[in-house]
This record gives sequence, structure tokens and C-alpha cells, in this order.
Amino acid sequence: MFRHQGKSRTLKHNLRIASILSFVAGIVNVTGFLAFKQLATNVTGHFALFINDVAEFKVWKGTIYFLYIFSFLFGSFSSSFLIETFRENRKLNVFVIPILIESFIFISIAVVSDVVDITYPDLIICLLLFSMGMQNSFVTKISNAIVRTTHLTGLFTDLGIELSQLFFPKTHPHREKIKATIKLRIFIICFFFMGGLIGGFMYSKLDLKLNTLILGAIILVISLFYDDFRYQFIRTRRKYKNKKSKVK
Repeated sequence: MFRHQGKSRTLKHNLRIASILSFVAGIVNVTGFLAFKQLATNVTGHFALFINDVAEFKVWKGTIYFLYIFSFLFGSFSSSFLIETFRENRKLNVFVIPILIESFIFISIAVVSDVVDITYPDLIICLLLFSMGMQNSFVTKISNAIVRTTHLTGLFTDLGIELSQLFFPKTHPHREKIKATIKLRIFIICFFFMGGLIGGFMYSKLDLKLNTLILGAIILVISLFYDDFRYQFIRTRRKYKNKKSKVK
């Protein structure tokens, strides 16, 4: 799921990673909005607000929206930089570090919110945007830009285009490929929605507040270790089969 890239990557791999990461993104999006009334998974709205403040000559006020945008950008840059830096190390899964950093950010925000009153909410929003930038970057690199999990605008656009293509089999004959892509888009949208529902329930009804982010961290870490365990298990089984075949 996290290791396979290029030609070795299948629809099943993309469905798995899309389901997990879009679910986490849904949790983060709802938690950030309920806590601070700001979106934490995309920058489109923040960019519009930044332009609006600049147009009204409220440049200093608009600076915070610029910081939001920059945080997402810096998260994307950091994730890609780390992946490229450690890519040559074949013993290390290069996507481990961005995922662990993202999980650490979620847990740190939850712990800090339990210990002290948050007096700088903009800093928390910047951290959430940074983590979502990291997530969007590494899932884009893993899936070769097929999967994006932190915002839905592009997803609904692509889904609408692909659904329309099903009505024109002559010009778009690769129907199975189109159906597979549609399935992937629907999975991302549904799991983002479910993540938002569960995140909202935990934040409001269970009164977990920012501790809701810990669920996102747990899901990421468990997925990472499960994927690594599964990889090692399959690798060991193949070695055993190869040795057995050589003995025969």
C-alpha cells in the first residue's frame, strides 16, 4: 500500500491508501473547523480571503491567510524533500518519516490542548495545514498523482468528467479503466465524508475536542505498521518458497 510504486501499483493499493488517508483528512477537516472555524485540508478559501483583504488594503490582516497557504505549501515541500533525500536507502520505507511527523503533530496538538488553553489558534491551524500538505504530497508521489485525499473540488470535477465519458463508448473505449477511476473517486469522497461524520461526533457528542485528532494519528500509525508487517511477511514467504523450489 505504501511501498508499491510505478507499474507494481494496482487499483487495490490505491483504494486502500485512499480510504485511510481520506478518512483521516475528513477527521482533521471537521476537527479544525469545529475548533477554530477554519478549514484545514485545503487553501482555496484561504486564498480568496487573502485576496479580499489585500483588495481592501487590509494587508496585515490578510497576512494570516498567507501563512495558512504557506503552511500547506511548506508541508508539501517538506514531505517531498524528505522522500527524495531518503529514496536511495532501500532498507527504509521513505514514506515512514512524513507519516510519523503527521501523526506526531496530531498527538502534540491534542496533548497541548489538554495541558494549556490555546491562546494562539492560528498556530494550530498552520500546523494542521502543514500536516495536510505533507499528506497530500506523499500520497500524490506514492500513487503517481492518481490519489489526492485532502480536498474534494478536483475530485468532483474529475468524477463528473469520467461519468460523462461512460456515455460515449466510441470516443472513450477504455470503459474498465474509467470505471476503476470512478470507483477510486467515490471511495475517497465516501471515506472523507465518514471521517468528517465520526470526527464531528467525537468532537461534539463525546466532547473529545482536539483529542479527536489522536484517532487520526492512531489510524496512520496502525496502517503504517500493518503495511510494513504485511510486506515483510510476503517477502519472507517468497524467500521460503524459492528455497523450497531450489531444494526440489
